[in-house]
Amino acid sequence: AVLFKELADIDAFPICLKSQDTDIIVQTVEQIAPVFGAINLEDIAAPRCFDIEQRLIDRLDIPVMHDDQHGTAVVVLAALRNAAQVVDKQIEQMRVVVNGVGAAGTAIIISLVDAGVGEITAVDRMGILHRDDTQLLAPMQRQVAARTNREGRRGRLADALVGADAFVGVSAGNILTAEMVQSMASDSIVFALANPIPEGDPEMLLRHARIVATGRSDFPNQINNALSFPGIFRGALDVRAKGITVGMRLAAANGLASVIPHADLSEEYIVPSVFNRDVVPTIARYVGQAAQDEGIARRENTE
Repeated sequence: AVLFKELADIDAFPICLKSQDTDIIVQTVEQIAPVFGAINLEDIAAPRCFDIEQRLIDRLDIPVMHDDQHGTAVVVLAALRNAAQVVDKQIEQMRVVVNGVGAAGTAIIISLVDAGVGEITAVDRMGILHRDDTQLLAPMQRQVAARTNREGRRGRLADALVGADAFVGVSAGNILTAEMVQSMASDSIVFALANPIPEGDPEMLLRHARIVATGRSDFPNQINNALSFPGIFRGALDVRAKGITVGMRLAAANGLASVIPHADLSEEYIVPSVFNRDVVPTIARYVGQAAQDEGIARRENTE
């Protein structure tokens, strides 16, 4: 709530629910929704988060977003766009490995697919997700498998990383070895986002990867979802959008990426600081325009 107010001048307050029952959560949010301009879902684990968010989106006519999914996904996409510019690659031709197919990982994968990333290899505890393993996968994982791994790869994380252009980890600490990173393509990009311990020691990663980002504030390139959700909701509220669409989230990523001028991009500067005051208004403008373009805005943004 403090971040909403300080960064986006949005009045917000937390409502904590005792129940973890999906039906009760949906019914409770539905009943209190008339008081609010938007709903931000927080700290709901997979797979319940997917069902809860979709049911609320279907039932309410105000923006609903599960920040743990989409907030991180927007920042990852923005960071990847800028990192690709630094290493002179096109995301449409890149292969990205995403390790961890929970709430954040699933949203990141879907976001990268929607953005046109060339090939995505999704990996979880069981190994590389393959569309033929339907009996082994949860429903959302089956959807992920259907949209990724077009090359039909099999194996574990180490196998997935061979020749990959980028790695995005939303999993567990210290699972990357130097050999794994060395096996990636030249000018590799590593987003080790597990907190508080990244998937690999940042100093080790920097010896073998061109660009490294973490979720920590004590290293360059912090992937922090606070970079995205205040601006997304600000933009949606400014135009009184009926919801938050895929197009609005993609626009948010483009807006966030654009905050850093091309000439200022570098290996250690692919995402702006949370305290950069251009972040929220830029994202809000992109999101509001996308809502208007999609016909779900109930008023024009006159700013």
